[in-house]
Amino acid sequence: MLIHLEEQKFEDVVASKLCLVDFYATWCGPCRMLAQEFEEIVETTQDFDIVKVDIDEFPALAHQFAIEVVPTMIVFKDGQPVETITGYRTKEELISIMQKHK
Repeated sequence: MLIHLEEQKFEDVVASKLCLVDFYATWCGPCRMLAQEFEEIVETTQDFDIVKVDIDEFPALAHQFAIEVVPTMIVFKDGQPVETITGYRTKEELISIMQKHK
C-alpha cells in the first residue's frame, strides 16, 4: 500500500507492519523518478507499505531522522528504523532490500 503521510500519526503508520518510508521533496528530480518505481512496487507486492513523507510539509520528522539529502528512504520494522537508503534505486533494488527484512 502507498500511504501519503498527511494527518495520520507517523508512529501509528510505521508500527503496523514492515514499511519503507520515503522522505522526499516535490522539487527533487530523483524523488519524482522514484515515485514511478513505488507505483510499480505496490502493484506487484503487498509484503510491505510505502509511506511518503514530504520534508517541506513535515520538517520536524525530517529533522528527527536527520534527513540531509533527498531522496532518503528508511526501512522500519516493528516501528524501529533498521536500514537507511539514500539516492535513487530501481524497484528491483528496493524489493530486494525489503525482502531481507521480512
